[in-house]
Amino acid sequence: MTPARDPRTARVLLLAFAAVSAAHLLAIAVHLTPVQYATKPLLMPLLAAWVWALARPGTPRLLIPALLFGAGGDILLEIGGTAAFLAGMGSFAAGHVCYVTMFAKLGALADRRRLLPVAAGYAVAWAVLIVLLWPDLDAGMRVPVAVYSLLLASTAVTAARTNLWAGLGGALFLFSDTLIATDIAGWKHLPAHGFLIMLTYLAGQYLLTTGTLERTTRQDRRQD
Repeated sequence: MTPARDPRTARVLLLAFAAVSAAHLLAIAVHLTPVQYATKPLLMPLLAAWVWALARPGTPRLLIPALLFGAGGDILLEIGGTAAFLAGMGSFAAGHVCYVTMFAKLGALADRRRLLPVAAGYAVAWAVLIVLLWPDLDAGMRVPVAVYSLLLASTAVTAARTNLWAGLGGALFLFSDTLIATDIAGWKHLPAHGFLIMLTYLAGQYLLTTGTLERTTRQDRRQD
């Protein structure tokens, strides 16, 4: 099996990601807005850098762009306003295109019999969510939210057919963005709403990443 590019650097970067994630979540919990703004743009680039340091020839090339599109979305959502929000949604959507394409290349669509129940379950969940949200969304947000959430559900489906960790990551990412959608619709917040959004988002991105790396590592071992 081909060794990782730089495992020592990878360990440092993973620790940095964990530390910045903890600082960001703590800042949300205690309402330190400047720290939130300072740490959020660093999160996905650190995770992408960790992937780069661990990369082997078999590591999917789309994983780092998926994370960096997430970073773009994070930054744009911090700006505020409808235009920036839609641009941020577009950046996240590009990341999900990367994820779906990558998982498909890893064989997520190969077993149609096992894929169908997962896809059906997420399709029902997506349809119920959109029906519930639709009356409370502004007219200009309805189609973007519906299309983006369908793409996010596609990531969850293909991730679930990749392995357990990726599947959990896709589900958590979907849950995080569902909470954001309830914000857009003006629904009542859950306790610790903003904290839950970022906790599940960070866990989702991390698990999508580790699930992908685990899948490709197993494939490398089989080839050896």
